[in-house]
Amino acid sequence: MDPATLIGVLAGLVIIVVANVMEGGDPTSLLLVPPMLLVFGTTLMVTLAGGTVPDAKHAMLSVKTAFTAKVRPAADVVPMVVALAEKARREGLLALEEDLRSVDDPFLVKGVTLAIDGTDPEEVREILEAEVRATKAQGKHSAKFFADAGAYAPTIGIVGTVMGLVHVLENLAQPEELGHLIAAAFIATLWGVMSANVIWLPIGNRLKRLTELEAARMELVVEGVAAIQAGSNPRIIAQKLSSLLPAGEQPTAARAA
Repeated sequence: MDPATLIGVLAGLVIIVVANVMEGGDPTSLLLVPPMLLVFGTTLMVTLAGGTVPDAKHAMLSVKTAFTAKVRPAADVVPMVVALAEKARREGLLALEEDLRSVDDPFLVKGVTLAIDGTDPEEVREILEAEVRATKAQGKHSAKFFADAGAYAPTIGIVGTVMGLVHVLENLAQPEELGHLIAAAFIATLWGVMSANVIWLPIGNRLKRLTELEAARMELVVEGVAAIQAGSNPRIIAQKLSSLLPAGEQPTAARAA
């Protein structure tokens, strides 16, 4: 598991609470149910209104992915593909069936299986690239859901504050209550801005980044399967796949090959 989002969100909230205490504030005064319900509930509903129910369901399911997903480096694909290419060149594609049982990459297994089954190379590429596009599209929709929530939340917070200030004006005859009412009114704005920048936007950016990493890995697999099917030299395959990696990952991939 890559804990970046979990650490970032929790640490961000803790720092906010600590700063509040250092300024002499009471953290429990921030936990007012009405403004929190307004901000979180309305934000999710208006975000749902801008999309579809399936999009919202998948976005909610992807929250777990954002916090617990294991990042699989694309560079890990290179040694697996090279090993398969070496065996395929020595013994033929059919000999790879047994090796696939130990490959921990469903997309690579799918691509090599298509090749073993004798599928035309162009059709194999089309099938795999279609799956890459689908992965990108789904990740984009989930990331957009939380990016939209991050855009709506501050405005919803302002709506809550205006509602609170209206309530303040209704109680001008009770000056002893005004301080408490005004403070409560601004809690909505606080939660709107805080939820956007500490929760919604980080989750959206995390899902976007995870999709980019997974798509990059899948694209590397597509090229690797095509090279295996073409019977290319394993050394050439290693060099080709390594050249597709970001500069910082190339030396590691080259050593692994």
